[in-house]
Amino acid sequence: MSAKIAIVGAGPSGCYTAQALLKRAPDLEVDILDAQPVPYGLVRYGVAADHQGTKGVARQFARVFTRQNAHFIGNLRVGRDVSMEELRGAYDAVVLAAGLSADRPLGIPGDDLPGVIGSGALTRALYEHPEAQALPELGEAPVVIGTGNVAIDILRLLAKTPEELKGSDLGPVPTDWLAARKIRRITVVGRSTAGAAKFSPVMVKELGELSQVDLRLPGCAQDAGEALQAAVAASAGPLPIEFRFQSRPVALEQADGALRLTVETPQGVEQIAATSVISAIGFTSDGALDRGALLQEVEAGTGRLYATGWFRNGSVGAIPQCREEGQRLAQQILDEITPDPARPGRALFADRSDVVDFDHWLQLDARELAAATDQRCRQKIHLREELLRPANLQDA
Repeated sequence: MSAKIAIVGAGPSGCYTAQALLKRAPDLEVDILDAQPVPYGLVRYGVAADHQGTKGVARQFARVFTRQNAHFIGNLRVGRDVSMEELRGAYDAVVLAAGLSADRPLGIPGDDLPGVIGSGALTRALYEHPEAQALPELGEAPVVIGTGNVAIDILRLLAKTPEELKGSDLGPVPTDWLAARKIRRITVVGRSTAGAAKFSPVMVKELGELSQVDLRLPGCAQDAGEALQAAVAASAGPLPIEFRFQSRPVALEQADGALRLTVETPQGVEQIAATSVISAIGFTSDGALDRGALLQEVEAGTGRLYATGWFRNGSVGAIPQCREEGQRLAQQILDEITPDPARPGRALFADRSDVVDFDHWLQLDARELAAATDQRCRQKIHLREELLRPANLQDA
C-alpha cells in the first residue's frame, strides 16, 4: 500500500523534499501543488535572471517529475481553490513548502510612501511573474535598504550594460526598462557593520567586476572583509554605488518631490536624499495561509502536517540548504506516516479542468526556449492566460 503525500509549493524546498521521498520510497504517490501554472517557484521567479548557472538546478527538479513520477498540479492555490482541510483529508501527509512571497515592511514612518518599493515586488516585475505589478520609476538616485544577496542582485542588474546581460532570461519589457534607466548614483544602507553584512563574497566580487560600477566605502567600514575591499579597489566605472553601514533607518518622508531617509549612525542622525527606496530586508507570508497557526500545529506534532524551507524557517537559507532540509524531512515523514487507503489523494482534483500538469509545463518550456533570441537563453511567457492556454491553441 503506497502512501499519498501532497507538497504545497513547487520551488526548491518542495522539489527537494519530493526527490528525497521518492528516492527512499519509489512507490509513494507524491503530488506537488503550486499556485502558479509553472513549477520551480524561486528558481524561475526569484533567482536572478543573469545567474543561469543557479537556475540550472531546474533540470534536476524536472527529473523528479519525469523519472521519479512526482505529479505536478499547477494553477491551484491552497487556501483559495482548495482548503487545508480538504487537502489533509485527501492525503496521508501534507508538506507546506510554499515559501514567503510578501516583502517584509520596513516598519518605520513613511514606509508606505509612493516610491518605496519592496525587493520582491521589483524582482517579480523584472523576472516576469504573472502576478507582478508594472516596473517602477526609480529616478536618478535610488537607495537600497539591506545588504543581503537580494540587494546585491538588484544592484548588479541595475548596473549591468546590455552586453553584460547577454545570456540571461530577461524579457523585452524588463530589458527596455533597464536600458532606459537614468540612475546616476545608488546608495546602499545597512544596519550592520561591513563585516557582518549578509552578502556572499562571490556576489560582491561579481558586482565589483562590472564595467560601470564604482563601489565606495565610507571611513566607518574598517571591518570590511577582503572580498568587499578588493571589489572596491577593482571597480572604477562611472556609476557610484556607496555602501553605508551601521545606518539604521528610522523614518521616511517626502520633501520637494523626492524622498528623504533618516538614519541613525554611530556619528549621529543623518539624512539621505533619494528618488526611490528599494527595501531588501526579507520576506513574510502573503496571508493566503495562516502560517502562524499551521506552524504551531507542525511543531506540536499532531500528525500528518509538515513544513520546510522559507515557510518554516523564515526567509533564510539558500538552495543547498533546501536540499539538506528536504532529505531530513523525507526520512521523518517516512518514519511517521501511516497509509490510509480510503484517502483519495490526487483523485480529489479529478474533476477540475483549470489545473495543469507537468506535460503542460514541458510544452511551455519548449516554446520559451524556441522563442529565445541570440541575446537571451529563453523568452518567458508571462501572461497567465498564455501560461494556461492548451498547447494546441498556443500558436492559433
